[in-house]
This record gives sequence, C-alpha cells and structure tokens, in this order.
Amino acid sequence: MSDGTPNAGAESAAPNDRAQEGPFDESEANPVRPYIDLGGIKILPREGLNLRLEVEEQSKRIVAVGLDYAGSTLQVQPFAAPRSTGLWEETREQIRQQVRQQGGRVEEREGPLGPELLAEVPVSGPDGASGKRLARFVGVDGPRWFLRGVIGGAGTTDVEAAAKIEELFRSIVVVRGGTPMPPRDLIPLRMPATPGTA
Repeated sequence: MSDGTPNAGAESAAPNDRAQEGPFDESEANPVRPYIDLGGIKILPREGLNLRLEVEEQSKRIVAVGLDYAGSTLQVQPFAAPRSTGLWEETREQIRQQVRQQGGRVEEREGPLGPELLAEVPVSGPDGASGKRLARFVGVDGPRWFLRGVIGGAGTTDVEAAAKIEELFRSIVVVRGGTPMPPRDLIPLRMPATPGTA
C-alpha cells in the first residue's frame, strides 16, 4: 500500500470551489447564520429538513448525523485528517471492498463534488424478499478534516433531488477544533442545544 511517502494518489479530493461553496471549515463559515451546532459539524436549518442522530448502542456515542431532505437521505460523518494528505482516496477503496463483500456492485464516477461511488447494495425486506438499495458515497477533504456522506433515496437517481441533497451537503460546516486527534478518528458529535440557539 503506502510506504509513508506522500504519493499523487493521496492528494486531497475536494471541489475547486470548496472554500466558497462548501462544505466549509469553521473558519470559512458565515458567523451570523443560525446553524444547528452538533459539535463536529454545524447544519443550516431549512424547511422540510429532518435531523436524526445515530448513536452507537454500547458507547452511547453519536457516530453519524442523518438528514432527511427533499425525498433523499444524507448520512454525514466528520473525521480528523492529516494536514498534508486527504482521506477520500483511501476511504473509497475501503467502501468498494465492503460493498463487494456484501455482494453488491459499485462504480466510481466523477460527481459534482468530485470522485464518488455509486453502490448497489443487497438488502432484505421485512417479508424476507431480497432487493437492492442504491447509495451514493461522497467525500470531501478539507483543512485537517474529511467529511463523508452517504446519499440514499431520490438523490441517487433523480437529478433535481440530487442537486438539493448536494447543496445540503455543501452547506455543512466542519468544526475540527484545535485538539490533536489521530487521522481517521471521528470528530466528536453531540446533541444540539435548544433549537434556534447556536
């Protein structure tokens, strides 16, 4: 794999306009906007947006934020990243392997946010019938952080729905904080304060 020397494949993967269009670093965010503060990320509230916190049973730690919006779902996770290289390249390879192990299919394509994976994952329904679920894996490397998103629902196939969920992903602010963290560690997430307060 890697012998520790930086290689071209580990470059940061982010849209060229990331600093202007997002996802944003805390230092780039508009301070007067009424964000919902979830610790490692801040979400801009909007009409029709439902937010779920995904909690790990044993540790009771919040491990992801689920957003339901415009007929799509978006699950996001912020990770600490090295200063010099991005994580999206390596993460895509891990996702590819996981999907194939589950018997799914995955293809890489260039999306509006850069390289993304479109996966078809086998699922079994409540009646035991097997089906397939489409998921788009998107990721953006920011300054010392990496934001991963999984898009489901209409945003996997419908162009208009995709544009809305991509815009939601790009409106997210990542709060890396100054605490030293090993790369690939989940940036801590927390319950939001009362709605409407920062």
